[in-house]
Amino acid sequence: MPSITYIQSDGTHTTLDVDPRTSVMRAAVNAGVPGIVGECGGQAMCATCHVYVRPESFEGLPAPSEDEEEMLDCTAAPRDPRRSRLGCQIACGDREALVVDVPAGQV
Repeated sequence: MPSITYIQSDGTHTTLDVDPRTSVMRAAVNAGVPGIVGECGGQAMCATCHVYVRPESFEGLPAPSEDEEEMLDCTAAPRDPRRSRLGCQIACGDREALVVDVPAGQV
């Protein structure tokens, strides 16, 4: 079973075993991971699940859609052009692990 590790801005982390199809946002919200709000429920309409994907997790991720790119322009924390993604739009898929940094604030 794959895992997602959420690293908070203070360095603490949470690692969850997840179904490969579960989004980064949905897993975090279901487990009560701090810093992931998921206000729109995963529709790429609010940017409250913004995460920074660690470089070791880039491989195999789909490119952001136009809708995701547009919402990433509305994040509360600064956007990183290479690492910023909406957690509702990515999942582990076939990889063993995915590591993301959670911004200090979402709203």
